Amino acid sequence: MTSDHLDAEIRPFRIEVPQADLDDLADRLARTRWTDEIEGAGWDYGTSLGYLKELTDYWRDGFDWRKQEAELNRSAQFWAEIGGFRVHFVHERGKGPHPMPILLLHGWPDSFYRFHKIIPMLTDPARFGGHPADSFDVVVPSLPGFGFSDRPRERGWGQERDAALFHTLMTKVLGYERYGAHGGDGGSPISQALARSQPESVVGIHITDIGYDKAAQLDPSTLSEAEKRYMEALEGWSFEEGGYVMIQGSRPQSLGYGLNDSPAGLAAWIVEKFRAWSDCGGDVERSYSKDELLTNITIYWATQTINPSIRTYYEGMHSWSETPPRVETPVGMALFAKDPPPDVPLPRETAERFFGDIRSWTEIPRGGHFAAMEEPELLVGDVRRFFRGLR
Repeated sequence: MTSDHLDAEIRPFRIEVPQADLDDLADRLARTRWTDEIEGAGWDYGTSLGYLKELTDYWRDGFDWRKQEAELNRSAQFWAEIGGFRVHFVHERGKGPHPMPILLLHGWPDSFYRFHKIIPMLTDPARFGGHPADSFDVVVPSLPGFGFSDRPRERGWGQERDAALFHTLMTKVLGYERYGAHGGDGGSPISQALARSQPESVVGIHITDIGYDKAAQLDPSTLSEAEKRYMEALEGWSFEEGGYVMIQGSRPQSLGYGLNDSPAGLAAWIVEKFRAWSDCGGDVERSYSKDELLTNITIYWATQTINPSIRTYYEGMHSWSETPPRVETPVGMALFAKDPPPDVPLPRETAERFFGDIRSWTEIPRGGHFAAMEEPELLVGDVRRFFRGLR
C-alpha cells in the first residue's frame, strides 16, 4: 500500500446469509445442551441461565433475521480489495453543502452495526433537527477479522496495520484527501494510530475512551490523587470484569472452538458484556432490544468471525512496545458515565499525557460503552460540535 501504486478493486456488496445457515442455526438452538446454575445466582457467575434461555428462544422462534438483513442492506455497502485483503464497509454520502468525510471504527464484541443508528444522523443532520452544514460522508468498515471483512492469516496484525489499511481505503480508494475519525473500544487506538501516522490527512479524532492499555503505561509515582482514584477503580473493575481479556489475550483459539460451534455459548459470551458495560441498571433490555442484541450476535455467527475477532486481543498482548508518541492531532473526548470503570471519569490530566491538543472534553451523565447504540443523540451532538471547528 504505497502512495504511487495501489492494487485495489471496489464493488457493491449486499448481505445475503444462506438459508441453510439460518436453518442450521435454528437446529443448533433447538438442541442446546444447557448447563446447571447455582440457585439465585442471577448474573453473579456470568450470563443468567433464565435470561439466556429467553433470548435464545426468541432467536429461534421470534427473531427475523431477514428483516434485519434488509434494514442493514438499506445502507450502501461495498467490498474493497486492497493489496489482496478484502474490506467490507458502509459508505453513505452526506446531504449538506460540504460534507466532511468521517471514518467510524467499532471494537469488540460489537461490529459495524454499532453505528447503524447514527449513520443517517451524521449524513443528514437537517432530518434530525440539526444544521445541514454539519453533514458528513460516513465510512463504516468491518475491522479485519470481524463481520464481512477478511481475516488476518498471519501473526502480528495489529492496530497499526488496521490504521494503514483504513487510511488507504479513505485516501487511495475513496479519494478523500482529509478526513476525521471516531472510535470507541478497539476503534479508539486505531483512530489514535491514524492520527500519529497520518497527521497531514487526519483532521481530528473523536473518541469515547483512551484505550484501556494506556493505564498500564503510567508510572505510579507520577499519579495525582484523581489519577490514583481512577486507577483504583479501573483495577477493581478489571479484577471483577476483565477475565475475558486474559483468556482472549492468551488462549483465544481454545475459546473460539466452543463459541463458533454453539450459538447459545456465543450469545452468552457477548450479551454479558453488553449488560455489564452499559447504563442499563442490570436490565440489558433497558438499553437494547432483543432484536438489536441478536442482530449483532448473528453477524458474528453468520460470518464465523468470533475466533478472528477475539484473536485481536492476543495480537495486542503479544506486540507490547514502548509508549508511542503523543497524538498531536486535535482530539475530542466524549466520556459516558457507565463506560468502564463506571461513575469514575477519566481525569483530563491522564488524557493529556497521551494527547497534545484536546479541543473538546465532554463528561456525559448517562450511557455506557456502546454509546452509538445506547445514546445516539448524545454522541452525535458531541461529534458535530467537535468537528464543526475543524471543517
